[in-house]
Amino acid sequence: MDKRPMLAHRLGVSIHCSPLDFKLKRLADRHAVPQDQLEEWLVDLANHRGARVVERRIGAEPEWPDLPASQLGDEELAVLICQPQRLDHPQILRLAAQLVSKGRLELDRLILTARRERADRILGELARQALRVDPSHPAWNGLARAFAKSPSPSEPLIHWSRLAEPVPHHGVCDGQSWRLVA
Repeated sequence: MDKRPMLAHRLGVSIHCSPLDFKLKRLADRHAVPQDQLEEWLVDLANHRGARVVERRIGAEPEWPDLPASQLGDEELAVLICQPQRLDHPQILRLAAQLVSKGRLELDRLILTARRERADRILGELARQALRVDPSHPAWNGLARAFAKSPSPSEPLIHWSRLAEPVPHHGVCDGQSWRLVA
């Protein structure tokens, strides 16, 4: 049994048998990804799909190939990153947030998958944080509405500023305004 701290432990929630997690593990076996390196593979997959706000260190070996969307959709990838059974590495949540902020995910599919996989609490909290930066963002608004009844975690998952970047004014990043990292 893995003794590394999981996000579920910090949130005080149980871990369920996840069909999507089983799918990830089957894909990992097929691509020779060790089970103890699933988080690193999720980082690589998100990086391949344009979410680069967090990367593994340069030259990190091995680097696994991307999977086609027919094998693992972007909505599934975002939810996998936000599952309670993931390791408690808040910076990795930034990748899921970047995938959502890009506005290319099918919102209904994302919501349905997140509910089924019990990632609604985590995505709901990310939505609340992202809306502090951009209250009019359509995807984050949709997630906030869908997960409005999901309880907020007792301690923060991630600070809103980790989902955003400062907008320069007159060539200086002075923190007057922010935009979501997309």
